[in-house]
Amino acid sequence: MSAPSPTPPASAENDFLAPDAGGARPPGPTPSQSRFQVDIVTEAAGASEDKSPSSDASTAVPSGDKATEGSGADPGGEEAKGRFKVVNFADPSAAGSPASPEPADGLQNGDTVMSETSLHSSTGGQHHYHYDTHTNTYYLRTFGHNTIDAVPNIDFYRQTAAPLGEKLIRPTLSELHDELDKEPFEDGFANGDELSPAEEAASKEAAESKGVVKFGWVKGVLVRCMLNIWGVMLFIRMSWIVGQAGIALSCLIVGMATVVTTITGLSTSAIATNGFVRGGGAYYLISRSLGPEFGGSIGLIFAFANAVAVAMYVVGFAETVVELLAGVDALMTDEVNDVRIIGTITVILLLGISVAGMEWEAKAQIFLLIVLIAAIINYFIGTFIPIKSKEAVGYFGYDGDIMWENMGPDFRGETFFSVFAIFFPAATGILAGANISGDLADPQLAIPRGTLLAILITGIVYLGVAVSTGSCIVRDASGNVNDTVSAQFMANCTDASCKFGYDFSSCRSNAGSCKFGLQNNFQVMSIVSGFAPIITAGIFSATLSSALASLVSAPKVFQALCKDNIYPGLGMFAKGYGKNNEPLRGYILTFVIALAFILIAQLNVIAPIISNFFLASYALINFSVFHASLANSPGWRPSFKYYNMWVSLAGAILCCVVMFVINWWAALLTNVIVLGLFIYVSYKKPDVNWGSSTQALTYHQALTHTLHLSGVEDHVKNFRPQCLVMTGYPNSRPALLDLVYSFTKNVGLMICGHIRTGYRRPNFKDLANDQARYQRWLLKNETKAFYTPVFAEDMRQGTQYLLQAAGLGRLKPNMLVMGFKNDWRDGDMMNVETYISMIHDAFDFQFGAVILRLKEGLDVSHIQGQDDLLSSAEKSSGMKDVIVSIDTSKDSDADSSKPSSKATSLQNSPALQKDEEDDGKAPTQPLLKKDKRSPTMPLNVSDQRLLEASQQFQQKQGKGTVDVWWLFDDGGLTLLIPYLLTNKKRWKDCKIRVFIGGKINRIDHDRRAMATLLSKFRIDFSDITVLGDINTKPKKEHVAAFEELIEPYRLKEDDMEQEAAERLKDSEPWRITDNELELYRAKTNRQIRLNELLQEHSSTANLIVMSLPLARKGAVSSALYMAWLEVLSKDLPPILLVRGNHQSVLTFYS
Repeated sequence: MSAPSPTPPASAENDFLAPDAGGARPPGPTPSQSRFQVDIVTEAAGASEDKSPSSDASTAVPSGDKATEGSGADPGGEEAKGRFKVVNFADPSAAGSPASPEPADGLQNGDTVMSETSLHSSTGGQHHYHYDTHTNTYYLRTFGHNTIDAVPNIDFYRQTAAPLGEKLIRPTLSELHDELDKEPFEDGFANGDELSPAEEAASKEAAESKGVVKFGWVKGVLVRCMLNIWGVMLFIRMSWIVGQAGIALSCLIVGMATVVTTITGLSTSAIATNGFVRGGGAYYLISRSLGPEFGGSIGLIFAFANAVAVAMYVVGFAETVVELLAGVDALMTDEVNDVRIIGTITVILLLGISVAGMEWEAKAQIFLLIVLIAAIINYFIGTFIPIKSKEAVGYFGYDGDIMWENMGPDFRGETFFSVFAIFFPAATGILAGANISGDLADPQLAIPRGTLLAILITGIVYLGVAVSTGSCIVRDASGNVNDTVSAQFMANCTDASCKFGYDFSSCRSNAGSCKFGLQNNFQVMSIVSGFAPIITAGIFSATLSSALASLVSAPKVFQALCKDNIYPGLGMFAKGYGKNNEPLRGYILTFVIALAFILIAQLNVIAPIISNFFLASYALINFSVFHASLANSPGWRPSFKYYNMWVSLAGAILCCVVMFVINWWAALLTNVIVLGLFIYVSYKKPDVNWGSSTQALTYHQALTHTLHLSGVEDHVKNFRPQCLVMTGYPNSRPALLDLVYSFTKNVGLMICGHIRTGYRRPNFKDLANDQARYQRWLLKNETKAFYTPVFAEDMRQGTQYLLQAAGLGRLKPNMLVMGFKNDWRDGDMMNVETYISMIHDAFDFQFGAVILRLKEGLDVSHIQGQDDLLSSAEKSSGMKDVIVSIDTSKDSDADSSKPSSKATSLQNSPALQKDEEDDGKAPTQPLLKKDKRSPTMPLNVSDQRLLEASQQFQQKQGKGTVDVWWLFDDGGLTLLIPYLLTNKKRWKDCKIRVFIGGKINRIDHDRRAMATLLSKFRIDFSDITVLGDINTKPKKEHVAAFEELIEPYRLKEDDMEQEAAERLKDSEPWRITDNELELYRAKTNRQIRLNELLQEHSSTANLIVMSLPLARKGAVSSALYMAWLEVLSKDLPPILLVRGNHQSVLTFYS
């Protein structure tokens, strides 16, 4: 055997393969350091097929260690099929470790699950091992080629804690696509010796699931549904319904009830086959389809309805027992207390069966079903055995005349709908199988098959009983054998009983005198049956089985509800016990509720409410299918195809109609309760994401409306401010964010643009992560805005990207909002050139431009404790790219779109914290206030002022003014923004004051003209001031201060040669020429003068909104324009410089 060779050097990019040594192939992994190394696992051409299912099904089969490669020739190399094992990504410093021939090394590795596979290599039948959990390594046999790309495998699609198998993790895109010098496993996939918590949970559940009792479709669904549907109604009310409604209408009643349950059964089947179903029955189906709001409200009342249904069925049983006791004069106390005593004993026994486990409960159900079927067969046999002694009580056997007489209705104190209301609860119970979905071996097969077959069988039996009772029993009978018809009266006797020699006509004339017949005796089926005690046993079986099914359903549904933590206080009931995860605490709660209602012993009031609770859940199941089909989500693809969205909608409407038919006040009460719980859950916003159809429909509607909007031409009446706000990270400039949000909230679009520059190599994956993270921050802070970051070479390029690409269809920005560059005099003037160019670009794109200036500044990201967004874990997992010009001193007030040599906007990236801490520097990323490890540094005075200023737009503005200096007509944007602001609650106490330019001799005329215009625009104002002295020369000291301000930025071409001056202007285009300064002297003076007027008139305003002065592109240098903006807006309250795109945004036409 040849010795192992060292690991190949990284310089070779690790792309070559070393052949496997004939006998040195290590069967198990050995610890090693290599990061990308490929081994061939040879397989003889004539080798027997690999029998391991996991090796065929899966390619991502990892291990915590690795196997080293051998060198040398493989004697059987010609026959090898090239099966590869990619064992890790290369580490240049690693050396190969010696081969370890003992398989024990691999077996001792605790975090891998091995399966032994005989590969019969060319050296003989040596056993190799491969690994079934994803950590460092893959066992790869993808089409027999060297690739870590995985073939499709069900285990990749499992949820983390999948009960039916282990989740495998397919190779990430980074592992397949990134360059080899990158860390391929840094994305959070396990590459150590310990399992992640999710993997631990999955393995724990997989281990615990061994020995769990799971039911098939017959035992789990069919039996339960039949038992629940066949209730007491079958034996003691069906004959009475036939007496009242007649055979035809009775069949119609059964048919109507079956239609409702069949549609619901089809809908249940559709939802149950649209993906894996866990425990929780109706709650699980509704919540995963319609979301937690509907699911949470229905889940609670459905569980409660099942708990009370236990009481209803037990009392039905107890009343039957008490009747029997009364018949033999063996009552313990009085009837009501006997019902309570027997009911209590019964529910305790049922609880014992339930707590004993699902297996015992299932056995009890089978026994009860046998009894029930025996009782039904006993009845039908009895109908074919006419006995003379039974004729006096109205039973004559099958007869055409009796059938014809009973065909039509004979309502006595009832109506069709009241009889339907009495029967319908007998058709419910179709969810009994679905409610224990967690205990079914294959819910997707069992629920549709079992539920629909149960509806069919029970429907046929109900129809059979209706027709048979109506065909062999008359409506009224006295029970008196002497009520025979004499010969002379035979001619006058018209009843069906007359031909049998009985005359029961006295029953009609004397209401209440007869105790027998369909109308008068609830125990008709006992009389007809072959052996009456079996019918009594059937009644017992029907009541007890329904009670048992409800007693099991309620805790299971409640447990699933509690596990999802929809209602925070109910978490204690989520705990399960034993191998079947039995909800013992839920059983106790159900028992207590049932016992309470048994002790009331008056269930006539509660029964209709329960029926309505069940119907509400049926309605929502039907609506779920309609909603999911309407949303047209690709994720809605049930394997059960026999459903229709419109039929489901009709089913939902039918359920609602039936609710009101049964009992209108109970229906109203049910709707109020469901609505109340729905509002509560919506308000609490549980942190769950189940991919509900509500989300799918929201997307569908948004897409449809966006496309529809794109076909609509813009109209001035529908103009909305749609702002691209250069915030950088959204939490770094709160004042800018808050002010813009104040006038876009519920009115227009707001996009927070963030340009990230200075990266040696852009990390787009981190950009996507940041996008999701800061979007969450905006939602958490209830700011209706979108966060859009881009990578760019410089700020101007990034702004151009955003101006072109931000938005969708008509939902595109129409104005660029920036912060004022307070630090423009510090650092590189090329940054000022970029900043001014961005304003020019906005106008080129026909955008409006808005600049906000606060004298304290805008950027607070350097102040510790301002970031309440990221967890420390999120912060530390940042990008590792080198970032240009980082300075840990106070960040500039520049917008994210304004670079400076002193600091870039990237300085505040969450990505930087890790690296800077490693370097021993103070972190620039603000930390969480809750992070106890970071001591809060006391703020200096300027930071304290900045912090207070940054929060001023979050507070309610008191009585004050918004001063609008509408000097130039830009289409009305300068006026529209303050109007929108003062419409908001925070700003409603502020009055708008309007300032306009004018001539001294026309002040009154100008004021009246402006007042007329504002009134036509329907904009309220408190005052209009016409400034007649705008063109007065400014004070000399202010002019001198301006000259001093621009002195460092002048070209002074008169003091140098023309060629040198041109060269300097080319290299530093921001410089101010003497010619330019002279040409725009009047405009310069106007800016200085306007600042004097602003100081005079608006020094106490809450906000100043002023027309932004324009500079002609190519004619005015960026330094001069910046100086104009500086001198115009300095030492003032918050000022918003606004310039629209000169398209009208206001109109006075209707």
